[in-house]
Amino acid sequence: MSKLRFAPIFVLLAAVGLTSTLPVLGLAPAAYAADEAEQPKGETVRAEVGLPLQAAQELIKQQKYKEALAKIAETDAVPNKTPWETFTIDHMRGAAAARAGDTELAGKSFESVIASGRLSPAEQVKVVQALGNMYYDAKNYPKAIEWLTRSMKEGGADPQTRTLLIQSYYLSNDIPRATSELQSAIAADESAGRAPSEIELKLLASCALKSNDKGGYQVALEKLNTYYPKKDYWLDLIGRVQNKPGFSDRLVLDLYRLKAATVQLQTSSEFTDMAQLSLLAGFPAEAKKTLDQGYQSGLLGSGPDAAKQKRLQDQAGKAASDDLKSMTQSETAAVNAKEGTGQVNLGYALVTAGQFDKGLRLMEDGLKKGNLKRSDDAKLHLGIAYQLAGQKDKAIEAFKSVQGTDGAADLARLWIMQVNHPLN
Repeated sequence: MSKLRFAPIFVLLAAVGLTSTLPVLGLAPAAYAADEAEQPKGETVRAEVGLPLQAAQELIKQQKYKEALAKIAETDAVPNKTPWETFTIDHMRGAAAARAGDTELAGKSFESVIASGRLSPAEQVKVVQALGNMYYDAKNYPKAIEWLTRSMKEGGADPQTRTLLIQSYYLSNDIPRATSELQSAIAADESAGRAPSEIELKLLASCALKSNDKGGYQVALEKLNTYYPKKDYWLDLIGRVQNKPGFSDRLVLDLYRLKAATVQLQTSSEFTDMAQLSLLAGFPAEAKKTLDQGYQSGLLGSGPDAAKQKRLQDQAGKAASDDLKSMTQSETAAVNAKEGTGQVNLGYALVTAGQFDKGLRLMEDGLKKGNLKRSDDAKLHLGIAYQLAGQKDKAIEAFKSVQGTDGAADLARLWIMQVNHPLN
């Protein structure tokens, strides 16, 4: 019986290509095209196998994939096929089936190709990865997990393959495994000095929400805002601090301070509320500055509350002016007091009035004196004062010293994030 040499099947895959659209989180497409492989010396296919395959090859070039599959199917009736003939048929059938959208047939064919042991290590890595991508696109997540896992073992920790594997666990609702894989991947990135991908951090946050893990969600959200600071992340973080059980109402002004430093105050009521709280706390210069910013933003000075807003601005302006006049007397009393709260508060007032050196010195002396009513509040305010003065390293040091469970420590941790990764 005559024999016919057959062109290497890898040429077909290079032309046909297996692509992954990666639809879940908008990842860029990744194409697979195998390198051409040499047909083993002495390996041939008989005419009854080769002729249908040559016809199928031409049909594939014409993008007639179903017709190509029909031609390939003619070889099924050929008895006693050699291992090379079976390998060649499976490879071409897999290529045609993949382009025809028959994932089940393509997968079965390429799995047979891999099981044959005839692929070189480099070729096998590409086919294994292509199979994982193909099963992922077909939403066959158990199969995707099987082949993507193998791809990671044989081809290395490719970031895209890793992300697809994690997404496969997530989409198959194996949230514990997805969470574990994400945590490992993110920890590896951080240990290597790399920023974890935003996609994986979002997935980690989503896993925490699905499992009702509030602490885990907070961690994921803080990492997202650390590496990819955004207004929405900040608003979520600030809102969660305020809504956390045990948050003290006395820290609402500090919450406004953080919001003003990150996403900015968003409404007229936020500007007036913060100003009123600043006045009540004894910081009229801060109140005046807040109201001035409200007017500059266009949120104050018009509408039905315009007159009330103007009165509040006038009140803050007068209080700030009077405060400056009485600060010398206030400083004497604070310095002579047995506890340091007065010095800390007066120092913060001076900082908000732009007198950074004197104000910071008073705050530092007040903390050293001790006997503070709320030492963590004082440390938090010292950190904010350092930040306002542009002394970032000292600000972080002060924020790291804040403890407690009433919200002060949570705010301090977010301030560190703001100092290190300001929102552009």
